[in-house]
Amino acid sequence: MTDDEMPVEELKALAHPVRMRILKILCEGERNVGEIEEIGGIGQPSLSQQLAILRQAGLVTTRREGKMVFYGVERAAFRQILECLTKICAKDENGEAMRTPTPSPGAANFARLA
Repeated sequence: MTDDEMPVEELKALAHPVRMRILKILCEGERNVGEIEEIGGIGQPSLSQQLAILRQAGLVTTRREGKMVFYGVERAAFRQILECLTKICAKDENGEAMRTPTPSPGAANFARLA
């Protein structure tokens, strides 16, 4: 997976109501599976599946304490998503979308957008 694909996979993982509910719970602090299940009203099989997707996307951290596994929000992943979205949605001082700079003369101009 390239660096450009990483935010895409993270955004895909965010695009699900149960996963968003889990992340909202984890924004309050670290929780174990039982706590997430109780607070979110999410059944065990579905919760485990959604946590696996969030782990695979790098959006949550895990910490083992004895037999308990605690989940937390991976803040660095969200910073990366935010940076990516900020670049996409950047505005200039007039509130207009920033334009891609024109390449220097002599450079290959594949799919240049105006």
